[in-house]
Amino acid sequence: MERLLTTWIVSSLALIVAAVLLGSHMDIGEASETMTNRVLAVFIVGAIFTVISLFVAPVVKLLSLPFIIVTLGLALLVINALMLLLVEKITETVGVHFILDGFWWAVLASIVISISQSVVRAFLPEAREPQP
Repeated sequence: MERLLTTWIVSSLALIVAAVLLGSHMDIGEASETMTNRVLAVFIVGAIFTVISLFVAPVVKLLSLPFIIVTLGLALLVINALMLLLVEKITETVGVHFILDGFWWAVLASIVISISQSVVRAFLPEAREPQP
């Protein structure tokens, strides 16, 4: 449970960084909304992104393993971008404003999110094993 909560917060922070860096090409929450509604939208998108990252992405990566090996890992960029586009479609059905300007902006956003998550995780303490 702690891992899920930590991943959710880290993902939400990484999405904020990506939205700030990509400007109008990635938008979370409508500009006309209040700040609390935009923060709520970020946490909802972060929750959906976390669920996709923890449950859907590993299955897709496992099934794509031969292609990932042949492309020397570059297929992971495509898979991560497709996962972001899936998050966009899911948030659209939920009614939360999350927009990406296309596939290539999703690729760039996935790179920014991956780097941001690595930086944020570097500052978090290591999770300890439970003591018997």
